[in-house]
Amino acid sequence: MSSQSMLTSWIKGQKLRAHQMKDAPPFYRNLEEALDVRRADHAMFTPNISAWKNGDGVDFCSNDILHLGATGKIRAAFEEELARHTDYNLYSGGVRMLDGNYDYIQQVEREIAEFHGAEAALIVNSGFEGNGAIFGALPRPGDAIVYDELVHASSLDGMVHSLAICRKSFRHNDCESFREVLESVVDSQKMIREGSRCILVAVESVYSMDGDVCPLRELVDIAKEICPQGNVEFIIDEAHGTGVIGPKGAGLVNALGMEKEIAVRLHTCGKGLASTGAVILGNATVRSALTNFARSVVYTTAPTFPMVAAMRAGYRLLETGATQEAQDNIQHLVKRFITAIGVDSSFQKASEMGIVWIPLSEDMEERDFLVHIVAIRTRQRYSYWLAFHLQLAGYCIFPIDYPVVPKGQSRIRLIIHGANTEAQIDGIAKATCDWAREMIEIETGDATGNARMPKSAQQVYAMMAAVS
Repeated sequence: MSSQSMLTSWIKGQKLRAHQMKDAPPFYRNLEEALDVRRADHAMFTPNISAWKNGDGVDFCSNDILHLGATGKIRAAFEEELARHTDYNLYSGGVRMLDGNYDYIQQVEREIAEFHGAEAALIVNSGFEGNGAIFGALPRPGDAIVYDELVHASSLDGMVHSLAICRKSFRHNDCESFREVLESVVDSQKMIREGSRCILVAVESVYSMDGDVCPLRELVDIAKEICPQGNVEFIIDEAHGTGVIGPKGAGLVNALGMEKEIAVRLHTCGKGLASTGAVILGNATVRSALTNFARSVVYTTAPTFPMVAAMRAGYRLLETGATQEAQDNIQHLVKRFITAIGVDSSFQKASEMGIVWIPLSEDMEERDFLVHIVAIRTRQRYSYWLAFHLQLAGYCIFPIDYPVVPKGQSRIRLIIHGANTEAQIDGIAKATCDWAREMIEIETGDATGNARMPKSAQQVYAMMAAVS
């Protein structure tokens, strides 16, 4: 599917349908009316196939961060793992605590725990399931949850089912806001103040919509200051840190040497390791609590051998250093992109005009490491226009809009991969700057024919009119 074909498919998915459902049963009519709210904002999710998968575009959108999938490295490692266990079963046989346990999964859990410097590990079917298990099972009655306002939807869903007495958010990556919220919880909850109940703090190592990194060391220090009796524990989602940051891609906690200070870690394998599944790290008590209290663990079929074998294959690539070149290349390519954008006069002017900007482009050289996510922010209605421009130029990206991000904070999320090339980076940087130049001309009235929207948007809207 080419970029133009993908856009055509997306356009068809935005067509309103509820008015055609007047004679349909109310169940279906009501659903279409709800979906039409999304379609009216061009925000209807549709199952398109990215052009890069057919060789017709460049991948700047997938979660195959290290490109272990695109290069075939994970498939080769997985097939080698299967060849070592020719008598494997496709099924696990039941739930984990009954007939779904087996030697292989326990061995892989021990290996992953050792890799991350943790006491114990529990493999689950997905990161979403893992966060549901963590927050649904670990908070005890009287405990409180304090969380960064931008934690993942799966964490928020898990919190809804927790036994915590209260849940309070703090402003994203804001240490002073964290301090204020922590103090307010301590002041309002006697048992927490006395040290007999706990505060569980939920954060992420890398936030997927902004590409910024949690100030974990600072937050932990504040927690120790506010609660010197040691009843604040941290839970960190390392989904976007796995394979990307830290020694051998072990994540932020390992990068900071804080393995003994963080109670629970979640690592997923569907991004950096290009496979599936997730693993929860903690001590033996945490593991036992999850296997007894987490409904998503107790009442679901245990992970199967093929899934666990794929996880082991990915972790062996990390352990042997086979992913280091890709990890280093991401650092290089992110710097190259931001530098190219930053020296372009049109992009600089467009940023000053509030047309387009990269929030995390400042102080790049002062950071210990960069991550693979570059958020390109625009004025609200412009994110789709930039997306159209880049997609028609052959760069596979997606606009991110509400409800994935708050209203008024739409953006393009650029994901830079371990096997992207300098030429690809230079190309998408140039295309972005070309669009910025065109938008300046439109806003200043210097565009050809007094155009009010860029050529790419005109082309897409013409396609939209043709299928309406």
